[in-house]
Amino acid sequence: MPSKRGQVVDFEHHSKVLSGNRLNDPVDRTHPVYLPPGYEAGQARYPVLWCLAAYTNAGPGQVNWRNHGENLPDRLDRLIAERRIPEVIVVFPDCYTSLGGNQYVNTLAMGNYADYLIEELIPAIDEHYRTIPDATARAVFGKSSGGFGALHLAMAHPGAFSAVASHAGDCGFDRVYQRDFPLCCDVLGRHDGDIEAFVRAFWRDQRPRGADFHTLMTLCLAASYSPDPDRPLSLRLPFDLRTCRLDQATWRQWLAFDPVERVDSSVDALSGLSGLWIDVGFRDQYFIHYGTRELHQRLTAAGIDHQFEEFDGSHSGIDWRYDESLPWLASRLVTGS
Repeated sequence: MPSKRGQVVDFEHHSKVLSGNRLNDPVDRTHPVYLPPGYEAGQARYPVLWCLAAYTNAGPGQVNWRNHGENLPDRLDRLIAERRIPEVIVVFPDCYTSLGGNQYVNTLAMGNYADYLIEELIPAIDEHYRTIPDATARAVFGKSSGGFGALHLAMAHPGAFSAVASHAGDCGFDRVYQRDFPLCCDVLGRHDGDIEAFVRAFWRDQRPRGADFHTLMTLCLAASYSPDPDRPLSLRLPFDLRTCRLDQATWRQWLAFDPVERVDSSVDALSGLSGLWIDVGFRDQYFIHYGTRELHQRLTAAGIDHQFEEFDGSHSGIDWRYDESLPWLASRLVTGS
């Protein structure tokens, strides 16, 4: 255990951007912030890493004690002690929703979470802590939905972050998402297709099954990619609940968010990054490795510099990959004196 350790503090924040969100999710949130070992003793300013949680998780869950291996604050302490990364501030934003997670996009169905991060939280963190308040000293990373969120923010909101790392981030939607659509139809069929009744039942259930989690995730994805104010929960599913036939128009709305499909329209944004890291396990149980390989191919064809790695692993238990990506990210940021 390192002799010098950082501390995790709670940053309380009231959001105006999320006010009036249709899910009635909290606008007052607590965001854990990791401050490095030297923070209290000096007046230095630090680069900032933003860690986006995977689906079913949120900022507070990112810093919890673990019975096996390291949580992220412990990992940061070790990497700093080993001088593999400089001292950094790391923010773990709480973007949890009543649909079980977040894709970090702006959507009328759940709230404008991209704006929440960029327009509210970044300035608030820069004001409250001794950050280097510039994009050249700011990176975003995450795995799964958090990795997708990192890619989405880089593509849709250039200039907010200088470096990005996506670990098994959602991409290749046709290979990742469509396999859950028949399962979703089956689960919702038990509720007569009433998605609001399903969500109420899910949160009452003391032992929800895997199929229930996947169905809730599909609803969260629909709320993110195909919001519809005239439908229950303000979302439109991309398939017919009776026949499971794909609704092509709605599916095209989903594909507009697929990082694989967005490369050509995001060349300037991605080329302006100081670093872009993409990796995936070649045994990913959600088959994200196929879309990630295609993303790598399209980035290469577009001449966008990036680091791509495949590793022997699945979609689970991949926090060890942060030992590779975080030093790489930090080396591409401006650091303080």
